[in-house]
Amino acid sequence: MVDLKSQYEKIKNTVNASIQEVLDTTTYINGPLVHEFQKNLEQYLDVKHVIPCANGTDALQIAMMGLDLKPGDEVITADFTFAATVEVIALLQLTPVLVDVDLVNMNISIEAIKKAITPKTKAIVPVHLFGRAANMEAIMRIANEHNLYVIEDNAQAIGANCKFSDGTKKKAGTIGHVASTSFFPSKNLGCYGDGGAIFTNDDELAHKIRGIVNHGMYVRYHHDVVGVNSRLDSIQAGVLNAKLPLLDEYGKARQDAARKYSAAFEGHQHIVAPTICDICDCHVFHQYTLRITNGKRDQLMEHLQSKQIPCAIYYPIPLHSQKAYVDSRYKEEDFPVTNQLVKEVISLPMHTELDNEQIKYITDSVIEFFK
Repeated sequence: MVDLKSQYEKIKNTVNASIQEVLDTTTYINGPLVHEFQKNLEQYLDVKHVIPCANGTDALQIAMMGLDLKPGDEVITADFTFAATVEVIALLQLTPVLVDVDLVNMNISIEAIKKAITPKTKAIVPVHLFGRAANMEAIMRIANEHNLYVIEDNAQAIGANCKFSDGTKKKAGTIGHVASTSFFPSKNLGCYGDGGAIFTNDDELAHKIRGIVNHGMYVRYHHDVVGVNSRLDSIQAGVLNAKLPLLDEYGKARQDAARKYSAAFEGHQHIVAPTICDICDCHVFHQYTLRITNGKRDQLMEHLQSKQIPCAIYYPIPLHSQKAYVDSRYKEEDFPVTNQLVKEVISLPMHTELDNEQIKYITDSVIEFFK
């Protein structure tokens, strides 16, 4: 699904030099490279505060911890996403409120958010799924009307832009009260292990989060808040520093590959390809996900695998049907889109190194299946 080896070959000298610097200086945790990456990412995102941490799941949990949400507080999020989003809500003894998504963009449904708000609702967690920015303008409007926090799960969409009705653009992850991201190796900006970060423009919240990631300490052995141990190591920061200047280039390569995929599938009766917005760059294609509408998605997957073409189903089971998160509050009729998507979606290889020959082989193989 990704070709990290070929990507590495192009940045090998820079990455190796950064790793060697860490080994030579032995500044393995919170070293100069971590602080350098933090500043570089703040500048790229145009956000006041980036707080690096150990992984994307920690980032989301720590963001919620920083907001002082209380057990029983309701947090609205999408039913169609990876489990980490709801996992941290449950771990903090908050009440997850899963809602349906939009059929076209697969992000959280604005109408479903409105219907789910109760007096106990304290936050909304939009997930920028597959690299496409959610409708943050509408989400922030709802949040402001109801005095709710917005916590952006930006694990899949770093570099994507959100365009507002007045023509302005902001990077995904810089619009809500706080955001989290993941630097898992396969992400658009990925390190060579685990890594994550929290973003915010709120000075007070940033200060609190900086303590939380480091055992609640601001001064060594003085624990002012309840914290965790979640820090980005210097080697990973060095890798990320090498990749960050190329992030927009990586995004363009993914968008170009997506255009070629979609052009090949255009007009096909049983294939719904993702839309591409050339004006706003709202989709950076962490995944390229098709919908197969004739009920033969699983057979297509077997066909592609027989041709040694990687493919995957993100996600095969809705969160409301997962054993860990089953709740009598949820009714199947509340999730028509999610229940449809889990039967139709299939993701094709998507990475910065895809070439025309590979794309043609993949698209020809998909189309061949329907003949």
